[in-house]
Amino acid sequence: MQEPPIQTVDQAAALIAQSSLTHIKVGLSDIDGVIRGKYMRKDKFLHALTAGFAFCDVVMGWDSNDELYDNTTFTGWHTAYPDAAVRIDPSTCRRLPLEQNDRGEDMLFFIADLDGPAAAVCPRRLLHRVIDRAANLGYEACAALEYEFFMFEETPDSVRRKHFRDLKTWTPGNFGYSVLRSTVHSDFYARLMGLCERMDMPIEGLHTETGPGVLEAALAVDRIERAADKAFLFKTFTKALAEQLGLMATFMAKWSPDHSGSSGHIHLSLNDRETHQNLFFAAQAEHGMSTLQRHFAAGQQRYMPEFMAMYAQTINSYSRMVPGRWAPLEASLGIENRTTALRVIPAGSKGQRVELRIGSADANPYIALAAALGSGLLGIEEKLEPEFTLGNAYEQAFPETLHFPHTLWDAAQRLRQSTAARNLFGGAFVDHMAATREWEERKFREYVTDWELQRYFEII
Repeated sequence: MQEPPIQTVDQAAALIAQSSLTHIKVGLSDIDGVIRGKYMRKDKFLHALTAGFAFCDVVMGWDSNDELYDNTTFTGWHTAYPDAAVRIDPSTCRRLPLEQNDRGEDMLFFIADLDGPAAAVCPRRLLHRVIDRAANLGYEACAALEYEFFMFEETPDSVRRKHFRDLKTWTPGNFGYSVLRSTVHSDFYARLMGLCERMDMPIEGLHTETGPGVLEAALAVDRIERAADKAFLFKTFTKALAEQLGLMATFMAKWSPDHSGSSGHIHLSLNDRETHQNLFFAAQAEHGMSTLQRHFAAGQQRYMPEFMAMYAQTINSYSRMVPGRWAPLEASLGIENRTTALRVIPAGSKGQRVELRIGSADANPYIALAAALGSGLLGIEEKLEPEFTLGNAYEQAFPETLHFPHTLWDAAQRLRQSTAARNLFGGAFVDHMAATREWEERKFREYVTDWELQRYFEII
């Protein structure tokens, strides 16, 4: 039987009190979008629901490989890694069908936020600050995310034994939108769709993409804060389900030079907070595009190069951004144009929206959505006008102001120097985000790649 949705601390406490679970699971987002969390004994969790709890702030002080940043000011050896305050959001309560206790009851899972001074660098709190800005302007944002990801017949042990080379993809060949593949492997599809329904992150569409073992999942639209939570959970628990079944899923931007990368497209619209009507739609306007949508899209276009480190957050993200691989190279904008970075979708009063197509699947959804919404709001506030592209954007020339940075280091510098980013996201977040991306680039430069060995070992 479906449990009623939890909204308040009292409702969450009542559900836990009557549960047979001895422990509750809680997790929060680090800067890379990795869920960091733990089990908490029921009595301690019930106390934390009202009083909060403490979590070592090292979760914001190490990278995705648990190496400690040496270039950040928020936390580090200089602060001795103290505890940070954490608050639990009761409205994020959901069952986790992948875990059950000895009585067959599904685990309960909650999302938490860093609080106090640490809130300044917390990705989820970052997005909520931008949402508050929209609310003060009278807007309610809605969003949906689409993720491409590759599946493999591998395990965490086998990929390491192979040094991540010669991996066996789940299915061979190129077979986009394959009914054959989804029928043959219907077991996994059913398990994934069922899991997402149970965890309140429903998949609106699921299909194979072109490439061996690649799937695309479109998550259902919701208010932006809930859409972000769903995307955050979707990636981790898709991987968990796959591993339980002897498979692996990767959301890295580009795992192979031979195949297209994995995108993380963002669909956004603004509603009136009172009437909930879509403010992007104007029946008499060309393409149904309201003045508000024009300004919003123009803001996204104008600030995309400055905010690129928030959309393309890893070294690997920039391997995806090459001509002809469905990843735009400049801040281009078009109507129903899949070669541009921004695609206006004329879909009437219910679906009129903007699709931001530059993001990759490896991005932290809270940070990417904060950038997408925040830049659009700046466009509205500054009454910016968009520059439209017709035809194939890959074959056209664009002004320097619309060019993307080509590396993570350059993107970090653009973000660090952006006055708009500091005004929107706060100096503490911008400095921390930029420093962590600089660290990531430095770690890459310490590594000797196979390409370098093959190119230089004998000949130079």
